[in-house]
Amino acid sequence: MAVIEIEKTLSLLEKGQTIAGLDLGTKTIGIAISDIGLSFANPRPVLKRRKFGLDAQELLKIYKSENVGAAIIGLPAHMSGEQGGRVQSTRAFVGNMGKLTEIPFVFWDERLSTVAAERSLLEMDVSRKKRSERIDSAAAAFILQGALDRLFSLSGDSPA
Repeated sequence: MAVIEIEKTLSLLEKGQTIAGLDLGTKTIGIAISDIGLSFANPRPVLKRRKFGLDAQELLKIYKSENVGAAIIGLPAHMSGEQGGRVQSTRAFVGNMGKLTEIPFVFWDERLSTVAAERSLLEMDVSRKKRSERIDSAAAAFILQGALDRLFSLSGDSPA
């Protein structure tokens, strides 16, 4: 099972599983993990990209240690909605990951996620150097939080 729609995510999770958020870059992979209540996205350290096999094994280790049951991955479409080379490489990455794990992936529109993450880090007065180290994981958290909010709205629960 490689790719699913967001609406199917909750039905596939087992009790206590989390959801990962990924921001796939050319040099790094930003990672965020939800809490077990599926309410909050928590940024994790970025994964520096090397070769696909090494990156995949590192991600699978993280998935196991964090009890991940699904992954939300940012789909970097152009602002016009057109899909370029980065979208193709993201789809290829997910296709290759699907050969290594049963964990399903959900594509999530990531337009403006890096801009929002940058703005958030600026508001927190994070230095330029630290921003560059954290931006990809902050973007992954932004992507994941959007998906978690959508899952909450789909569940029909009302806020307390």
